[in-house]
Amino acid sequence: MGESSSEKLIVVSREPNGIAIVTINRPSSLNSLTRPMMVDLAQAFKALGRDDSVRVIIITASGRAFCSGVDLTAAEQIFKGDVKDPETDPIFQMEQCPKPIIGAINGIAITAGFEIALACDILVAAKGATFLDTHASFGIFPSWGLSQKLARIIGPHRAREVSLGAVPLTAEEAEKLGFVNHVVEKSELLNKARQIAGAILKNNQDLVIRYKSVINDGYLMDLRQGLALEKERAHKYYTGMTKEQFKKMQQFIAARSAKKPSPKL
Repeated sequence: MGESSSEKLIVVSREPNGIAIVTINRPSSLNSLTRPMMVDLAQAFKALGRDDSVRVIIITASGRAFCSGVDLTAAEQIFKGDVKDPETDPIFQMEQCPKPIIGAINGIAITAGFEIALACDILVAAKGATFLDTHASFGIFPSWGLSQKLARIIGPHRAREVSLGAVPLTAEEAEKLGFVNHVVEKSELLNKARQIAGAILKNNQDLVIRYKSVINDGYLMDLRQGLALEKERAHKYYTGMTKEQFKKMQQFIAARSAKKPSPKL
């Protein structure tokens, strides 16, 4: 497909401030995913989730597309593989990753690319970016969550139109529906993603991880169960805190109120 055998198709870079950037790097094929790329993507998120130096992850892509789906020239290898194997499932590893994941969607996100976007915690999209579900068009059964997640975000009626009709969803429409957080010029895409990451980095890392977890876990429940989950985890969190940790919390709050440098929690 034009790429050299030595070219890395999933590129991971770590920045000194705690941000890691995962780049899908197969622009000559519109960043379509091969089986080895899927495995590499899964392993990248698993490793970054365990890396204490990484606090926020940004996923983006090179070229004019974010991800045009799986490489259908290798469809049998991909679809007859073990889709239940969590070690090689990038969506599962993204969902299990404790660190906040920001999607920087630089262009078209088709089917698998759409599902990768759905697995992100926060989305920034470039103007002109488009989300497209082609499962019904090509007779491919969804297995990365699109049939369930999209309806919960944009509503079942709009989701049915997008998926059953293979109707493109523009970044601007997605922003209005609450799926995309921000739409920016393509030249500003990574800057905006880094800005959001910077706001997260200013906060207590342990609480950020716990907060992401309770939001995401609670979202899978009804409201009553979600509220009970929050109460249960809050009780466990405060019960486990030492007097020294409470003291640091009070110092942190006081320093922020006074807009003075504060000790890290």
